Amino acid sequence: MSLEKVTASEKTAIGVAHSKLILIGEHAVVHGQPAIAIPFPLIGVETIIEYVPGTVKVDSSFYHGPLHHAPDYLQGIANCVDETLAYLEIPNEDLLIRINSSIPPGKGLGSSASVAISVIRSLFDYAERSHTTEELLRLANVAETYAHGDPSGLDTLTITSNLPVWFEKDNPVDYIELGEDLHFIVADSGRVGDTRTSVESVAQLLKMAPKRIHAKIERIGELTHYAKEALEKASKQFLGQLLNEAQKELEALGVSDAGLNKLIHLAREEGALGAKLTGGGNGGCIIALAQNEVHSKQLAEKLRKFGANSVWPFVLKKQSKS
Repeated sequence: MSLEKVTASEKTAIGVAHSKLILIGEHAVVHGQPAIAIPFPLIGVETIIEYVPGTVKVDSSFYHGPLHHAPDYLQGIANCVDETLAYLEIPNEDLLIRINSSIPPGKGLGSSASVAISVIRSLFDYAERSHTTEELLRLANVAETYAHGDPSGLDTLTITSNLPVWFEKDNPVDYIELGEDLHFIVADSGRVGDTRTSVESVAQLLKMAPKRIHAKIERIGELTHYAKEALEKASKQFLGQLLNEAQKELEALGVSDAGLNKLIHLAREEGALGAKLTGGGNGGCIIALAQNEVHSKQLAEKLRKFGANSVWPFVLKKQSKS
């Protein structure tokens, strides 16, 4: 065996990506209002690529086998791999792609986008090439288009950022600098949400009662503008009130359910400054704003005891755009 072959056979590469959360603006963002999304560093995806002769194979908790025999829900990732390999001018062969994800799918946490970003980063690492954010976003959009039809791009933007993202359809993206560290708790209801169905139900409501529903959507947009100001000016109490008000509007849109409402109610009872669903709703997760680090841990414990499927206390740290 030549030295070149030994080097190739021992070659491995790694790519990682964190998760994301919608802080405020769910559903309204589909109808032209702004949304704020935040990076969620506690859970994510690690992809490891190894040189293994033969067809490209995937090893993951959700599928093991040749990439191009992958089930339908992985076709977006398969397309993304094909596109990235072609872009990097790497032969579409002799690779084993190991995907390790701690992000529960169907919970509004950006699972599909995180997998795509992680895989793309690992392929660039394998090619010993650096990448720009623009390259990452363009290639990840291949997978997201398959998964969501016409993705907003918000998931991939937030997963490639360390700052909160201000997103408004057809407007330039902006990043928000925090006035202070913020302590959040994310709690999983244990039920998978169906974002597409929730989005369709809101669209249906809009047809049936345009004036009333449009007012709700506009109100969420208004609350999102206030939330940006609260984040920048370190108005923690005000931010909590805004999250509570946004939840009230989301309940009126019919996208919250009894399980989410119970977790939200408990978080508020236990001193959360604000709590609401995050993501599409009707299942999935809630996000609560704690008073401080100690309270964050106490609140997380209460939510665990109350029966939340998983609970993640985390801090969103103040940092500058540079």
